[in-house]
Parts: sequence; structure tokens; C-alpha cells
Amino acid sequence: MTDQAAADLWPMEHAGALPGVHAGERPEAARRLLLAAVDSFARRGYHATTTRDIATAAGMSPAALYIHYPSKAALLSEISRTGHQATLDLVENAAGTAGAPADRMRRLVEDFTCWHARGHTVGRIVNHELLALPEEDFAVVAELRRRIEETVRRLIDDGVADGSFDVPDVRTAARAVTSLGIDVSRWYSERSSESPEELGRRYGVLVLRMLGATG
Repeated sequence: MTDQAAADLWPMEHAGALPGVHAGERPEAARRLLLAAVDSFARRGYHATTTRDIATAAGMSPAALYIHYPSKAALLSEISRTGHQATLDLVENAAGTAGAPADRMRRLVEDFTCWHARGHTVGRIVNHELLALPEEDFAVVAELRRRIEETVRRLIDDGVADGSFDVPDVRTAARAVTSLGIDVSRWYSERSSESPEELGRRYGVLVLRMLGATG
């Protein structure tokens, strides 16, 4: 299967949330399995999905799956790690741009929200199947989540320090900001009336108001 054929078969939201799936960083068969796992986990839930379901969706035999992944848990772990790393990169990039804290926060929220809307299927899996991860992989993902929240917290700290934000508790505010964006993946769909970009802009305004932004 070519990359274009894979793109035709699978929603682009999957590939966009899994960097490298179409970038030649993995063997073609492994990319097909990742995309099939995303689709299967989203349709059936992780626990109800079998390795046969994934292999069949990828057009492969169950035995072929084990050439690339030792188990369906390994697929979930890669999806979760990749999705969380992509989110961390996005958050760090927005927070690290030049500008006032409010401007950086607006961009962060817009990008974060847009990511979870456009990649809502992957977003649901990486955020709501955490307890299914093997312990070692859970620890890796938990650290990525901690770094995401810490990046948001530092940005709020910057805004409090220069007087542009007014919040009673920075840690709680950071969790509220990330929770708003993450929850988008729970309810957003292709039938939603707002585009991911428009939703991001609206959430950006809401978060700045929540943080008591001045000016």
C-alpha cells in the first residue's frame, strides 16, 4: 500500500496526530498497522479489540502483526507516546515564541485545541486509554503529560509575574487550560459546526478571560 493509498483509506486526522506515519520513518506495514490500530481502538475500545481485528483492518494476517509489534499493547504504547510527544512539541513551540505571555498563551491554546479537534480520534485514544498501558510505558507517557502541564504552568507564571494574568492558583489554572483542550477530542467530530481553527480561536479568547488577562 502506498502512502497515498493509506491516506485515502484512513482519515487524515490519524496521520496528522502520529508524526512519521506517512513520513517514511517506519516500514510501510508498520504504518498500516498503526493506522489500523487507531481505527480499531476508536471503534471498539482497546480491550474489545483483538490483534486479529487490527491485522485484518490493515490487510494483513495476524501472524504478520507480530513481525512489527509483539502485542496490541505495544501498538497502544506507540500511539500514546507519539501522540503525547507531538502535543508536547506543539505546546513547547507555542510557549517558546517571542511575545507577551498573553500572546503566547493565545497561540498555545489555539494550537492545542486545534490539534485535539483535528486529531480527535487519536486524542480520545491517547487520553482515555491510559490505564491500559503497560506500567513502563505508562510512566513514559505520564512524564510527557507532566511536561505539558509544566510548560503551561510556567507560561501562566510569566503572566502573573508581569501582571497580565490574575489567577488564585497557577497549578489549578494550568490543569484547567489543558483539560479544556483535551476534552475537545471527546466530543468533536467531522459534523461539528466549527472548524478546528475556529474552535481554537474561540478557546483562546475563553482561556485568556479565565486567566484574568488584562489589556
